[in-house]
Amino acid sequence: MIKAHLDTIESELQHRLSYEYIWFRKQNDVWDGYSNFIYTTVTWKDLIPKIATAVSKFKVHKKEFFYYTINRWYNYWSALAVELIFTDLDGIVAAKNKKDKLMDFSFFGDTFDHKTSIFPKGFKKPLAYALQHPKELIAWLYINQSQQQRRHLENRMFLIVYAKDGNHWKLKAEITWLKDIISTYVATFDDSKLFRLQLQPYNVTKAGLIWAIR
Repeated sequence: MIKAHLDTIESELQHRLSYEYIWFRKQNDVWDGYSNFIYTTVTWKDLIPKIATAVSKFKVHKKEFFYYTINRWYNYWSALAVELIFTDLDGIVAAKNKKDKLMDFSFFGDTFDHKTSIFPKGFKKPLAYALQHPKELIAWLYINQSQQQRRHLENRMFLIVYAKDGNHWKLKAEITWLKDIISTYVATFDDSKLFRLQLQPYNVTKAGLIWAIR
């Protein structure tokens, strides 16, 4: 059953790849509200007419809203696929409350949110440096990402995608490939793979880092 879901998501995500990846504005609560149909729309053929309907209803800029919505849709379904991959593996239990923004699953006894991210330009250091200094990258991600609803300093499992041609974002659609990488990480997991960061006065944050490089 999980494989069927993953195959469907991977197939649908491919439709997004023929368009460039641009944002005309930062994410905001208003446009998020206009485009929240992404959460219940898995297929590209159903997504497009819903975008057109929203453009007409809310009187927003057609091109800007189109890209805003397909970016949100792409990132959401890719992230959901990654979550399904994790929770289908031994030792990982899905969160009971799907709306809990601080927890996606219990990972060998610890609760974790997960975040799939492209290798960040803002880190301003090359991949080779990040591979040698993973804890520095993780600290940067906590401080600089998720400035709106999903910002928190709790345990997080980071999946970082890096493409040698610079199109990092396209790797989020490679669900079967990501599944192999995640499965290997989990199968060989031990607690020493987690990084400990003192991001809060009284709590130690645990973070995992999985590299997906092609």
